[in-house]
Amino acid sequence: MGREGYIVPAEPQAAVKKNTASRNWIMMDCSGEKTVLDVDKYAIMHRVQIHARDLRILDPLLSYPSTILGRERAIVLNLEHIKAIITAEEVLLRDPSDEHVIPVVEELQRRLPPANASHQGQGDGKDYGKYDAEAGEEDESPFEFRALEVALEAICSFLAARTTELETAAYPALDQLTSKISSLNLDRVRKLKSAMTRLTARVQKVRDELEQLLDDDDDMADLYLSRKLAGASSPVSGSGAPNWFAASPTIGSKISRASRASVATVRGDENDVEELEMLLEAYFMQIDGTLNKLTTLREYIDDTEDYINIQLDNHRNQLIQLELFLSSGTVCLSIYSLVAGIFGMNIPYTWNDNHGFMFKWVVIVTGVSCTLLFVLIMSYARYKGLVGS
Repeated sequence: MGREGYIVPAEPQAAVKKNTASRNWIMMDCSGEKTVLDVDKYAIMHRVQIHARDLRILDPLLSYPSTILGRERAIVLNLEHIKAIITAEEVLLRDPSDEHVIPVVEELQRRLPPANASHQGQGDGKDYGKYDAEAGEEDESPFEFRALEVALEAICSFLAARTTELETAAYPALDQLTSKISSLNLDRVRKLKSAMTRLTARVQKVRDELEQLLDDDDDMADLYLSRKLAGASSPVSGSGAPNWFAASPTIGSKISRASRASVATVRGDENDVEELEMLLEAYFMQIDGTLNKLTTLREYIDDTEDYINIQLDNHRNQLIQLELFLSSGTVCLSIYSLVAGIFGMNIPYTWNDNHGFMFKWVVIVTGVSCTLLFVLIMSYARYKGLVGS
């Protein structure tokens, strides 16, 4: 490892500064031991044997969608803040000091050790220990699947938690907006809707990546790193004992599984991806449930917007009706003012002499005529449905 960079043992509290996180990786092996690697990209490429374009996907300075790529000896994983490279023997995780990555590291350290490791030292007798070791070996998944499961569980739980927080804030805000339409409530709902749109896009990207993997058996087969490694070093091919068993003692517990995998490869079962398919389907259903929650929230927001628009339209119609009343009254008063203006002209006319009683009749007849005209206009507007009943 000295050729690949300076290796620093990881502290329990993951005390690594964020300003050096762009070069820092944390490596965890099959036994759960973790080591911080302060190396450049060329050392990582040489270590896991991937191309620069694959490593560029994990660059935090570049914006790449959620991706799960299967390569010859590694799985390149880019899921939100989880940027990792998984091999058949170790996991390389980027930015170990990130607050969202630290729980993933702790979960990997807890779940990566083989299941039979804890059983081998618990039996009082040799037969009991042997039975537990065989049972653990039969039930244990490949190392890369355990690491992949931890990453998928972490990202699905993270997105589900963000969705729950958004729901907790959005539903009361929407109910408050329906009860009182104000600039403050509208701005609050606008911010929540923007956050929901961004979160929906993130969840959709993860869901689409899982769906794409489930639709292609060849892509899922590329993720079986232990099977490919066992096929390359299988005793069935006629070669001697595989030299990679002695390189890592933790790999010795995989001899029987590797042999079975190699036999399955020889038999033509290399396209059997049932185990990985069940794993991906479980988290696909979980992320799909999260997306359904966001879809329901979007529909609730749309329904609230429709309700607000209906309320605003109703208020607008009420203002139009009020304007119609005022305009009709203004027309009638204008006629009354016209009559008063005519009789108020300073023009001499003979029939005004000795006819003082005509004043009250002119006032009465004009007032009644204007009132009848106003009632006629309102009746016509109601008949045409321009005003409410």
